[in-house]
Amino acid sequence: MTSLGAGLACGVSVFSGVIAYDPLLRIAENRAPDSTVAWWPLLVYGPWVAASLSVLRAAFQRRRATHSWLVILFFSFMAILLCAAQADRTYAGVAAATLPTAASLTCFQQLARSITLTKPPRKALPRHRAGRSSAPAPAPGPYSPFVPPHEERPPS
Repeated sequence: MTSLGAGLACGVSVFSGVIAYDPLLRIAENRAPDSTVAWWPLLVYGPWVAASLSVLRAAFQRRRATHSWLVILFFSFMAILLCAAQADRTYAGVAAATLPTAASLTCFQQLARSITLTKPPRKALPRHRAGRSSAPAPAPGPYSPFVPPHEERPPS
């Protein structure tokens, strides 16, 4: 079941990227050099993909990935804003432009959540050594280097 969810999340993300590519490309056409226009959407989706891989790694290791989630949210928000800027000024136009990125973000979040829920928890490592003795320390003698602060060493 997890593999079906992973496949669906990947499919929605790829489809979302294909749909959002054209509006992001149109933004760069008048503002970026002609040699870089075709690659400009990667400025939005490159960090998104890198952070997504980091989140997936953290999910498999049952660790937090707060910084990576912030990167994903920031670049998703930027993609939504840039696509909305190129959309028709109707509710349907803005919804059609922003829905793919929102759907991709939602599918990815559900994928990461399903990984953390289906993976069994790691065994907790003991914080202290198991073989440590609980015998009290020997009392200091008159020539011991350890002298409690409330006792004075006899003069030598």
